[in-house]
Amino acid sequence: MALLNKGDQAPEFKGVNQNGDTISLGDFKGKKLILYFYPKDNTPGCTAESCNLSDNYDVWLAKGYEVVGVSPDSVASHKRFADKYGFKFNLIADTEHEILEAYGAWGEKSMYGKKYMGVLRSTYVINEEGVIDEVFEKVQTKDHTNQIIKALDLN
Repeated sequence: MALLNKGDQAPEFKGVNQNGDTISLGDFKGKKLILYFYPKDNTPGCTAESCNLSDNYDVWLAKGYEVVGVSPDSVASHKRFADKYGFKFNLIADTEHEILEAYGAWGEKSMYGKKYMGVLRSTYVINEEGVIDEVFEKVQTKDHTNQIIKALDLN
C-alpha cells in the first residue's frame, strides 16, 4: 500500500504504548498530531529521530502538537527505549503491522540486492479534524523537528 497523501483522512488506529495503555487516533481529536513511523528501537537513525523529536517536545506542545511514534517493536522494547532516553510521548507497539499497513508505512525494502518487508520511515502531520496536513517520506532523522517546522511554515 502506498503512503497516504496530504488532504487524506487519517486512518483510525488503536495500539498499546510503552506503559501498557491503549492509544487511538480518537484520543487526539481536536489536537494536532505528529505521527512518525520508524523501523526499530535503539538503532542509530531511529534513536536520532526519536531524540530529536523528544528534545523539542516542549516546542511541539507550545505549537499545539502531540507526538506519537510507531514501530513493530514490543511494548517491553518501547518501555526500555523510552526510559533510556526519557521520552515523554507515546511509542505504540505495532507488532502485527496493522497501523503501519493502514498508513502505507510497511512495504518492500531492499538491502544489498535482497528484498524484504519492513518499515518505510515516514511521518504524518495530522490536524485537529483528523486530516493529513503533511507527509514526510524522506525523513531527516537528526533534524526532523526543523524539517517539519519548515514544511509547515511554523517559524
